[in-house]
Amino acid sequence: GGLRATPDYDASTLPESCAGLILVGGMQWESAAARRIAPLAGEALKRGILVGAICNAVSFMAANGLLNGVRHTGNTVEMLKQWGGANYTGEALYEERQAVRDGNVVTANGTGYLEFTRECLLALKADTPDRIEASYKFNKYGFCRQ
Repeated sequence: GGLRATPDYDASTLPESCAGLILVGGMQWESAAARRIAPLAGEALKRGILVGAICNAVSFMAANGLLNGVRHTGNTVEMLKQWGGANYTGEALYEERQAVRDGNVVTANGTGYLEFTRECLLALKADTPDRIEASYKFNKYGFCRQ
């Protein structure tokens, strides 16, 4: 060990040169500390910045009304309705898929991490679509298919 990491930014503001905001899964999205992320996600969407959410982070987005105008997925539509309550009106835009990209929003269920990564990389134009797809297939299926 001994590895130390120093963040460039905290969660109080969205950097001016931000290319994307990735909200990882986990169990903390219902906490009071997570609430301070909602304005950042809203600002990113207004600025046309990629917002990616996977697993319970998608439910967090539903709870904050951030999925109502975009196609999306999540762990289940029932979970999004439960977390979102009156703030979630996007049920008709829900798709039962591993990952969904609609404009600058990428969502995925908890087991769709490879598809989520692929869609985020495509949205960010991190490489050519062919190379991103090749990387996805290598990680999904291994060195060789049998």
